[in-house]
Amino acid sequence: MAKAVGSSIFFTVSLFVITGLVLLLLRYYLPLRTTPGYLLFPVFLALALPSSIVLLVPIDLASNAGTDTGTARGIWLPERALLVAWRISYWLTFLLTWIALPLLGEYSDSGYREPKDRFLYSLRSNGRYQLMVVSTASLGAVYFFLSEGFHFLSLKALAMALAYTWGLILAIYLMGHGLVALPKRLFRDACISGRLRRLQSHAPKIHEKLTDATDDLAQYEQQVFQLKQRKNGTAKEYREWIDDLAELASTPENRITASAAVLPSSRPTVPQVITERYLADLSRLLKRARHKKMRYLSEWEHLIQNATRMQTILDSYTTKRLDFGSPPPYASRFEKLTILTPYLRFILHSTVIPGVYYTASAITVLASMGIVWSEVIKSISPKLSVIGLTVVHHSDTSRGQIGFAGQCIAAAWLCYMCACALWSITEFKAWGNRALVRRATYEESACWYAGQVAKLTVPLSYNFTTMMKRDVSEATVFHSFLGVLVDLTPLGKGVSRWFPCLVMVPVVMSLFGLYGKIKEWFGFGDWIDEEDEIGGWREGRNLIDREVRGQGASLGLTPRVEGSRDTSLDIERPRPGGTIPAASTRPSSSRPARVGRPERQRLVQPDGEDGGDEEAEEGNFFTDFARRVKNTLDTNMDTPVWFTKPKWMGGDEEGGGGDSSATAGLSRWFGRPPDGRLRL
Repeated sequence: MAKAVGSSIFFTVSLFVITGLVLLLLRYYLPLRTTPGYLLFPVFLALALPSSIVLLVPIDLASNAGTDTGTARGIWLPERALLVAWRISYWLTFLLTWIALPLLGEYSDSGYREPKDRFLYSLRSNGRYQLMVVSTASLGAVYFFLSEGFHFLSLKALAMALAYTWGLILAIYLMGHGLVALPKRLFRDACISGRLRRLQSHAPKIHEKLTDATDDLAQYEQQVFQLKQRKNGTAKEYREWIDDLAELASTPENRITASAAVLPSSRPTVPQVITERYLADLSRLLKRARHKKMRYLSEWEHLIQNATRMQTILDSYTTKRLDFGSPPPYASRFEKLTILTPYLRFILHSTVIPGVYYTASAITVLASMGIVWSEVIKSISPKLSVIGLTVVHHSDTSRGQIGFAGQCIAAAWLCYMCACALWSITEFKAWGNRALVRRATYEESACWYAGQVAKLTVPLSYNFTTMMKRDVSEATVFHSFLGVLVDLTPLGKGVSRWFPCLVMVPVVMSLFGLYGKIKEWFGFGDWIDEEDEIGGWREGRNLIDREVRGQGASLGLTPRVEGSRDTSLDIERPRPGGTIPAASTRPSSSRPARVGRPERQRLVQPDGEDGGDEEAEEGNFFTDFARRVKNTLDTNMDTPVWFTKPKWMGGDEEGGGGDSSATAGLSRWFGRPPDGRLRL
């Protein structure tokens, strides 16, 4: 009994540690004081519960396959306590994943003012998603009821098996990609010059996305300005709403008035009749545009800071002395420490840190190979699984044994599997405008990312237990709670046993760079960042140099000084990088020209400023000739005259302040889908 008390205390303390780490993570990505409590608490649970599952799986394994000696048994809990913990963790995670977080995400993304209207909008927006879920469940219900009969157990098994199957499909693909991408990223980041080259090659893409986001925000701010001028001619109940929109835009009127003359004639205009639907759509699109600009602004500042640090490290190889200067105000406490001398700092960044990267890359490569081998061999011979051999301690007895060391190894395996799956989410670009931004993450994005964490952890955790001997995995409470219902039908048992073998598909695609071929064949290659593409690094180098010297980073942004407040986004943003001189604050006069987008360029550029200060990119005759041909094609052949969209593709849609989605048929019942989003 004393041993169980000690394990209970350890488990309780571990839960408090997990809670503290989750709170620190939320504080890093969300402003805790301004985030609503109805949003903050579900997001916290969606992160804390999966983290507790990672802790619960090794305890469940040791509780039912412990060693014979009490001193080496490890952390264990009684069967009843484990069952209660699994029920609470699983069903709360299930409700958050499939019901609460999707509703809260659309509720926070709604442009309506009243809570009732926002909730109805959330129901309509999720109606199509829930209809797809119910349709899939109906097909599964037919199979379940024919196989097992209609009773409560079959209904419960249907819900758990479908949720597990969909989560397993997504988790296996994401994990397979991460098993290759993560070690490759660690290996490449160990080389300082190669890392700087990749940062330079990514700079033009991020710079162009930032200019596009700035242009989009300027368009919506211009609509708000026009709407404010017509405020007195609208209904009385809309005037306060318009004032709130004007305060949200917070754009100086002189800059908007100056840019109004150069806006293209095809831009959306304010309709003659102002409706509640139009104001809600404009509010939602304005919020998305503001956070999209903040997203790419944060990426751009982070890239400039990293590129400056990499260049400083390379320059220090001649003097053997490294000094980054004064750290930025938002730097971590570790970066603000000055206990190292310039020479020791040079040794740390030139030798020690690259060595750590190479070591971590080698360890993750071995771990990835062990996971892939275990996934493939478990359906044939579970005794040969690398994970099973490292976690389960074999002795003279016939049954497997797991002690404290095996629990630590199991937790490490499970954390690495989840890390690879979650890492791949940042690599794919099929999630629309969703992104994690330091202290400025959009509320809808926070709900979505928390939902993905909750959705992927449970299938990966159960899949992890199946990579051990069956007498060990089937003895756990987790198997009696979830595994029995998943294996209730032959189809479910086959999916759980054989589908993880398909992890080889994303592994081979990532290992041999087949995404480039997919991009050529189907046009889906833009979903994933190709790190092998280093074209355009000279242009990126010029952009970074102009940003550091303060000569050309003009994106229509208000100049910011240290500790100032960005009035266009109403979020405190300090200057990037302590190594960048004071002159690197962003001017707002001119911006470098962008290829193939002349109409968007005229949107923000003042008259007479054509980006003449742009430096000529280095290149030979063939490069210059190819660039001129590409500019001609992109400028004159963006939209062929002979092509007309059919009605089912939205060809008759008119650009207004709202979403550009068809409202015919079932769309009238469930609202319009968000722009560029993929519901998972």
